[in-house]
Amino acid sequence: MTSILILNGPNLNLLGQREPAQYGHATLADVEAMCREAGQRLGVAVQCLQSNHEGVLIDAIHEAGRGVREGRVLGVVFNPGAYTHTSVALHDAIKGAEVPVIETHISNVHAREAFRHHSYISPAAAGIVVGFGVDGYVLAMEGLVRKYRQG
Repeated sequence: MTSILILNGPNLNLLGQREPAQYGHATLADVEAMCREAGQRLGVAVQCLQSNHEGVLIDAIHEAGRGVREGRVLGVVFNPGAYTHTSVALHDAIKGAEVPVIETHISNVHAREAFRHHSYISPAAAGIVVGFGVDGYVLAMEGLVRKYRQG
């Protein structure tokens, strides 16, 4: 069975307590459980990783790229958090690993502060889901399955 990596960047471990008016009350554990449930429905295994460290995220993207080449991984649903707006290194990792990534944001970043309007991740992403709350993770998973599942 192929898998999807649900990858979350900095501060997403604070879901449910950080700015609930912006991000809602669901915790990261809630999001991961929802994604595992969706994975069962979609026929894919789900792996989850959150890190506040850019290098850990880069290593996970590299590993996912190897998994794609070996047929073990379908792609990555990635909420890069604030690294969206700052990390050329994550952009380069996605391009270099040749892994399908769906960039995902809980809030509509384009309706927020101006500095959040630019993404270094978007040009490297296969697709983008923004503004649907935590349901965006499942939408991104469905998109990966529809676009990349073989057979």
